[in-house]
Amino acid sequence: MAGRPYTRHLATIVSIDAVGFSRLMGIDAETAVATFEERRDTIFESCAAFGGRTFGDAGDSIMAEFGSPVDALNATLDFQKRIAALNASASADMRMRFRTGINTGDVIVRDDRLYGDDINIAARLQEFAPAGGLAVSGTTWHHVRDKTSTEFADMGELTLKNIALPVRVFLAGHDRRADAGTVSPPIRPRPSGDGPPTIAVLPFRSENAGQDIGYIAEGMAEDIIHGLCNIRWLSVIANGSSFQFRDETLDTRLIGNTLGARYLVGGSMLHHADRIRVAASLTDTSTGRRMWSRHFERDMADVFTLRDQIGGEIVSALEKEVDRAEQVRTFQVPWESLATWQMVRRGRWHMSKRTRADTEAAFDFFMAAYKADPNASAVLNELAWWYFWRAWLRLGDSDDLGKVEEFARKALLMDSLDARPHAHLGVACIMRGLPQDAIRHLGEALHINPSFAFANSAMGSAHLLLGDARRAIPFLMEADRLSPFDLYGFHNLGELAAAHSLEQDWPAAIAAADRSLNLSPGYFYSRFLKVGALMKQRRHEEARRELAIFRTRHPDFSYQRIRWIPFADRGITDAFIANFELAERCPD
Repeated sequence: MAGRPYTRHLATIVSIDAVGFSRLMGIDAETAVATFEERRDTIFESCAAFGGRTFGDAGDSIMAEFGSPVDALNATLDFQKRIAALNASASADMRMRFRTGINTGDVIVRDDRLYGDDINIAARLQEFAPAGGLAVSGTTWHHVRDKTSTEFADMGELTLKNIALPVRVFLAGHDRRADAGTVSPPIRPRPSGDGPPTIAVLPFRSENAGQDIGYIAEGMAEDIIHGLCNIRWLSVIANGSSFQFRDETLDTRLIGNTLGARYLVGGSMLHHADRIRVAASLTDTSTGRRMWSRHFERDMADVFTLRDQIGGEIVSALEKEVDRAEQVRTFQVPWESLATWQMVRRGRWHMSKRTRADTEAAFDFFMAAYKADPNASAVLNELAWWYFWRAWLRLGDSDDLGKVEEFARKALLMDSLDARPHAHLGVACIMRGLPQDAIRHLGEALHINPSFAFANSAMGSAHLLLGDARRAIPFLMEADRLSPFDLYGFHNLGELAAAHSLEQDWPAAIAAADRSLNLSPGYFYSRFLKVGALMKQRRHEEARRELAIFRTRHPDFSYQRIRWIPFADRGITDAFIANFELAERCPD
């Protein structure tokens, strides 16, 4: 019997799915259906306006076909914008958002039906998109990247269900025209590899609308990270990176791939009266399977015991053979009172803002906590960090460095197994131009906690000051791996740019400087190094452009800021300055 005729052609497929439709049906079925149909009609209108046709809609899912990837993207952006406006006027519990996936590839057409793996890829892609967001395949991205103002974050190659080969996935971000003048850190894939397991703890969500307990939820997650870091066989992603992932609708496989984490810990917190309820879970990111979950409910005053139990059970789920005593030792309850703990968390929140006013507010909270409990190791470490940050801003103020050492030494007396005081003593030595002493202190910190990104970065800086770039680079790269989206990552990448410059690896120096400037466009050292590296690469026009930006941002700059860096060999600073001067002497 002769087969039915079919044809093949290239097409761009858009897969659209309503988020939380079943939940809305449970609240009010008739309103949910009416809400869906209103938004479905909006999707139909946008697709038709940009030359697409819808097909295969079933339940709360819709598919559309376009001849052009650009038209498919524009149609999606149009209906997502219109749906956002509809949701803005709806009650909070009846808002309906849609995930969208777009893929371009070969399809089989028979009558009005479409078949093929590329249709299935679009459907799988939308599972990775956040609610109200968009995920596109690498094939689609190659067609639209130079034809839209929408920015995309590269999630790397991901394995999709029932698809033989991995697919490169991009998430659509902001419109560059709407965000002129702002710079977001690039998201890069972090393959987890086959080595020891890596875990990331996501920020715990506060379920209390309008109540100021978010800092408690975040502080609990931070304390779990600190406890996990003391398990030496377990690599832990720093909170500066894992806390960037606050969108609960993002697929755990995508987050794990981006952070390079095999396991994710997540949870939520609800505070009512004097009781606190925490839900926590552990997910295997390679499969998206939830391995462990549990609810805890305690009096607010017993929050430390609650954190202890969560941390202990996570370790047990990862490694059944971990001895119970080791769990108890790892998650020791700190000595500080709940009130002191809250003040420390408030101070840390202000420090993360990196403004002058917030830095001063952080100090007030830390000092209030210190007066309440002058022997609390957490308080002492935060004060040591605060004075180090101010010393760094003041180019090594000796009085501030003295405070760093004072608080760090006292913290060591309170808890000799804490890596932080050793690291603070190490960075104080770096600022004083004593890199050999710094290496000794930082070695102790990394012996206690190999996953301490700050200590890895500082160890790289210490070796760099000794002129040993080859030993510095692995530590700086490890710090970047452990905390790829760190709030202070701009400094680590600046050090990496300096190490590559010392090795005369100019392309690597430029790449590291670019990444540093993406995080902090005003960081003078990275742009200074980039100008010199561009000149050494004979990229004179680019160097002149960077020099113009440098002069605009730093009109009061003098070479004294470079000569202040305490390299053991002063010839290194002379060489960096000479590279920069090439651009200043370069004719227009």
